[in-house]
Amino acid sequence: MSQLKIFHVDAFTSSLFRGNPAAVVPIEGSWPDESILQAIAAENNLSETAFFKRAGDEADFEVRWFTPTMEVDLCGHATLATAHVLFRHLGLEGDRVRFATRESGLVSVFKEGERLALDLPAYGREPVEVTTTLIRALGREPIEAFRSKHNLLCVFESKKSVHDVDPDFPLLASVEDAGVIVTAPGAGHDFVSRFFAPNLGVDEDPVTGSAQCSLVPYWAEKLGRKELTSHQVSKRGGRMWCRLDGDRVHVAGLAVTYLEGTIYLP
Repeated sequence: MSQLKIFHVDAFTSSLFRGNPAAVVPIEGSWPDESILQAIAAENNLSETAFFKRAGDEADFEVRWFTPTMEVDLCGHATLATAHVLFRHLGLEGDRVRFATRESGLVSVFKEGERLALDLPAYGREPVEVTTTLIRALGREPIEAFRSKHNLLCVFESKKSVHDVDPDFPLLASVEDAGVIVTAPGAGHDFVSRFFAPNLGVDEDPVTGSAQCSLVPYWAEKLGRKELTSHQVSKRGGRMWCRLDGDRVHVAGLAVTYLEGTIYLP
C-alpha cells in the first residue's frame, strides 16, 4: 500500500469554514496515472484538488488541478493553497514560488506581508448576445455579457442582483460548456461576483481566483483604477485584493489550514 500526504486548506479567507476549500497533495517522483489523480479528486469532492511535484530549471514545481470530474487548465484558489502548504508546512524558503502548468504557462505566487499573491494572465473579452435561454438559466437578465477566454462574463446592475441570481444548473450547463461569471459593482468592495461551472463538476465555486483574470481587466477599465478589491458573494464568501499589471493580474488573499492527513492507496 502506498501513501500520499494531503492538506485541506481554506483559501481567500482568514477564518476556517469560509473561503474556498482545496485539497493539496504533494507527489514524489513521477506523476501517478491520471485515473488515480482523478479518483483522489472525486473522493475529496472539493472544487479542486491540486497535485504538485518538483520541476526543472524554469519553475520550482509542476502543478495540476482536478475537479471531482475533470482536469482543468487553471485554478487560482488551489494554487494559493499549494503555496500556503509549501511555505507554512513544508519549509519552502524565500518569498516566491513558481509553478509550471500544462496549459496556462508559468504561474507564480509571492508573499505580500501576511497575504499570498497569485500572478495570473489577464484575459480580454468580446461582447456576446444575451439570449432568452441565458436569462432563463440565470433566473435574471444581465445588462451585458462577454466571452472571456473559456468563460462567459455576465454583468448585472447591483450587488443584490448578483445575490439574487438563482441558476437552473442543467439549463446553464446547456448554455455554457465552461464557467459562467456573474458580477456587479460592490458595496464596501469595488466589485462582487459569483462563479458557476456545472459542466466542470462544480455547480457554484465558493471563491474563484482564476475568474479575476476576466473580472479585473473589465472593472479596471470600468472604474479607471488598476488596484481593486473583490468579494465573491457565495455562501462561504471570500475576499481578494487585485491589481492589473499590463497583461497580468495579481490576486492576493489569505489562507488557513483545516487538516493534514494521509491518503492510503492500494
